[in-house]
Formats: sequence, structure tokens, C-alpha cells
Amino acid sequence: MYLTDSDLQALWLTVRLAGIVTLILLLLGTPIAWWLARSKAWWKGPVRAVVALPLVLPPSVLGFYLLLAMGPNGLVGQMTQGLGLGTLPFTFWGLVVASVFYSLPFMVQPLQTAFESLGERPLEVAATLRASPLDAFFTVAVPLAWPGFLTASILTFAHTVGEFGVVLMIGGNIPGITRVASVQIYDHVEAMEYLDAHRLSAVMLGFSFLVLLALYTRKPKPGQGV
Repeated sequence: MYLTDSDLQALWLTVRLAGIVTLILLLLGTPIAWWLARSKAWWKGPVRAVVALPLVLPPSVLGFYLLLAMGPNGLVGQMTQGLGLGTLPFTFWGLVVASVFYSLPFMVQPLQTAFESLGERPLEVAATLRASPLDAFFTVAVPLAWPGFLTASILTFAHTVGEFGVVLMIGGNIPGITRVASVQIYDHVEAMEYLDAHRLSAVMLGFSFLVLLALYTRKPKPGQGV
């Protein structure tokens, strides 16, 4: 299957974006998921709703508000300009920030489910052995919840690869900088380059199928979730 240089460039940019977003969300989403799984605070519900918001919010709405926040007159935009970084919209790192928000529930929810499935017993045993909460988390909770980490990482990576609305709102369509694979397909269709659109779409379709196949053929142990 022949892909053009611009297709390959868009695919590489997409993989790079998805990889960075997945790593960032592993760092940010893990403590959020742990807190949601363990906390009994009254404001757990509102926090959980905020985390899940990208699941139901139209991408254009999220992209619009992020564009305002990161623009020259927005709070984030003023901060980045004050630091000499310019503004984030229509840059690769603007895509990263937007994708972190948009893919957040795909990292947090599987991890939260995995942590909740552990129960109290393993951590109580670790406490009787004088393990600190931090030690218990890294030596007990993380190894037992490892299938949840794998599921969350795969889903986050795949979801970021498939983004369109948010990345188009924040990044526009700049070759080599913000033109990811989904936007490249859109460009091919707009230009009536249907053969090129078919080729790149086939790659994305194959990738999506392999991701789902990996998730659904993996046999988790009882209590480990998806």
C-alpha cells in the first residue's frame, strides 16, 4: 500500500502526539484515579463528572473553550506569553494540551475501576507490615492493577490517534506541525483524492481493529476488569 510523504508525516505526528499524551496522562491520571477510587469526600461526584465530561461534550465545544483559554487574551495564554513561550494554539504543544483534556477519561476510568477492584485487604496487609501509604501504592496497588494500566494506556493512545474535532479547533491544519492523520484524511476528501483517503483510512481502520482485538482477546484474571 502506497502512502504519500504527507501521509507518512501525518502518521508520524499522530503517533508522536498519542505517545506523549499517554505518558502525560499516566502521570496525571493515576493520582486522580487513585483518589476517586479511595475517597469518600462529598465532592467526589462533581470531580468524577468533570473527568468524564469529554465523553459527552461535543469536541468543538471543548476545543472552543480551550482556544479561548490558551489564546492571547486567555488566562493560560497570558501565562505562556509571560514566560516567553508565546501562545499554544496552532502549535504541536497546543495539540498535546487539548488532547490531554480530551483523553482524560480514557485513562482515569479504567484505572479507577482497577483500583476499586483491589479492595481493602491488600493495603491492610501492607500496613500491618509497616509499609507506608506510598510504599503500599507502588509495591502492592500498582502491580495488582497492572492490567488496568495496560487497558488505560491502550485506550488513551487509540483515542488520541482518532481525534479530529479538538485537534482541528486547536491546531488547525499546518503540515508537519498540527496536521495529524484524521485531518489529513479530511484534506484528501475535500480535494476529492479518494484513493489517497482510502489508503490512509485503511491504515487507521486496521490500527483500530488491532487495538480492539488486543483488548478483547486479553483474558484478565477475576477482579481485574477489562
